[in-house]
Amino acid sequence: MSVQPILEVENVSQRFGNFVALNKVSVAFEPGRLTAIIGPNGAGKSTFFNVLSGAFPPSSGRVRFQGKDITGLAQHEFARIGIAKSFQITNVFKQLSAHENVRVAAQMRETRFQLLRPRASLRALIDKADALLERVGLAHLRDKTAADLAHGQQRALEIAMALASDPVLLLMDEPTAGMSPEETGVMMGLIRQLAAERTLVLVEHKMKLVMGLCERLIVLHHGEFLAEGSPEQIRNNVEVRRVYLGEG
Repeated sequence: MSVQPILEVENVSQRFGNFVALNKVSVAFEPGRLTAIIGPNGAGKSTFFNVLSGAFPPSSGRVRFQGKDITGLAQHEFARIGIAKSFQITNVFKQLSAHENVRVAAQMRETRFQLLRPRASLRALIDKADALLERVGLAHLRDKTAADLAHGQQRALEIAMALASDPVLLLMDEPTAGMSPEETGVMMGLIRQLAAERTLVLVEHKMKLVMGLCERLIVLHHGEFLAEGSPEQIRNNVEVRRVYLGEG
């Protein structure tokens, strides 16, 4: 019995004027798996992430989440249906503390327009924010201003904010970009833990990093689907080795 994909794209293309960034890409993501989308620079990974995360609708093709067509759905609706994302460029409120960042994210999820909140409800938000900071290893930095956190800590904070919406699918755009080896190791450990709880899709260009981390890899090249499979299958794929592994 086949499992219904949690997310699927069908013949998705993305054009910017005469430039074709994605060309009829079709991919299905199974629930409960850790999948990476990889490819050389210019492969279309960031564009594909933007389509998956609702940053902009595809020029053509369809996107489905849990069997429902979400093509063109407003980006702010994605959290409501169960999709959260963490961007390559950290997106936190630099002037707020780590705890305030996560609490605001949780509050936006629970009530968008309720200005006057009962004390018990506020307590629940505070507790949730504390639990999420603990989850990503930032509990000891609860009251530190986000601007004063190290780069890797800011990325972990953004993940905590994404988790505040209780997503079933977490999309991550180059989660280790700009990190030191030590920070990368910590982030990889966090990703492994999160993948045990929900479906994760990473966009990444570091082949060695994802080979030991992900169950399934999808390779893009010049905006087109090139290959998919296990790390071992991708490592042994002649076309992948030609266009990707042979570089540098």
